[in-house]
Amino acid sequence: MSDSMSSGKILPRRQAIPVLYTRGTHYEVGFDMGRTFGSMIKNFLIISLPLNETYLPLYCTPKGRQIYNETLESVKCSFPQYVRELEGVADGAEVEFHKLFLLHLEEILPQALKHQPRSKNQPTGCSSIIVNQNHCRILGHTEDALTETLNHYYFVVAHVVNDKPQGKYNVKEEHFMSLCYAGTLPGYTMSHNQHGLVFSINTISAEVLRSAKTPRQFITRALLATSNVDDAFRVLKDCGIGAANACSINMTFLGDPRQMCYNIEMAPHPERKNESFLSIKEIPLGAHNYHTNQFDRINMDQSNDLMIDSSISRMRTFSTYKPPASEQDVRNMLGDDSDGCHCVWRENGSPDEEVKTIAVGIFDLNGKTFSLYSDNPSRTEPHCKLPLLYK
Repeated sequence: MSDSMSSGKILPRRQAIPVLYTRGTHYEVGFDMGRTFGSMIKNFLIISLPLNETYLPLYCTPKGRQIYNETLESVKCSFPQYVRELEGVADGAEVEFHKLFLLHLEEILPQALKHQPRSKNQPTGCSSIIVNQNHCRILGHTEDALTETLNHYYFVVAHVVNDKPQGKYNVKEEHFMSLCYAGTLPGYTMSHNQHGLVFSINTISAEVLRSAKTPRQFITRALLATSNVDDAFRVLKDCGIGAANACSINMTFLGDPRQMCYNIEMAPHPERKNESFLSIKEIPLGAHNYHTNQFDRINMDQSNDLMIDSSISRMRTFSTYKPPASEQDVRNMLGDDSDGCHCVWRENGSPDEEVKTIAVGIFDLNGKTFSLYSDNPSRTEPHCKLPLLYK
């Protein structure tokens, strides 16, 4: 490990995007991720403020440990293969499993304990734009995260093969590509799979969260194994358990003859305790859609005032543009930095800046390509353009 990584130093924005191609069981794929990106994962565990200032101290309390154990046991019942995958990451990187699982509990632990740090230790957000025109079908997305997450991400192209069906949906094989934060499961950023599924995620902070439910990162990890729209909705509903926390999913299937896109808001169900609450919006051919980090349709209390203020500001910025009709329009909108501390492209250069846009992705649904930018997409070219894994 280099001196800068082992010391926990936060590096300036790097113009590099590592990619791992891996094949094997869930544990083997996880181990390859951990072994390949071990120094990055170790460094992130050192510098992560939420982990070190909030999650670990709460984990050391009796109530916090109870919430951790209840949630882990619930996930093991539904998705034991993804727990094994995360165990593989921990073993490959030679780090403690409980620290990686705490990254997936995120706000569940502090919110369930009503321990609510309102600033640096909160989830952050992202912006997504869907353009669904005959001549231009685009899903564009900014990946916004706490500043220490900058340079701590990588691509995983994985072919998961098992001898026996795995988990409650009896999955034997998965083939997908996903952008991953260091030490976390694939599926909670920008992803696509061999069945033509393309999706991005917007974090939403619901006020009331519960333990013993399925963390959103495990639900979106399961989404990577789906093969059609109904299958995807079934995974998001998570019947029998339900989502522990909230997010928005922007998605489509490349092979859908209707060429329909969707925005799905997912939240813990306020009445039925054993399934997620879903609000599904169709975005048909000829339409477009924007989504940030607040509920647009679900009437539910939200926490994290800073993220709500930022979401309102970014949506207001989008409203100043004409409806996007090209990839360049989407790049210009996602690169907009005109609105001060709550702009769409988030990097004002301040040393105490809490949130940055760490990457931007553009899915070209007609061209079946994915372009990733590590800098402002309105002023730079993509670092890579990869073909979508669609058979």
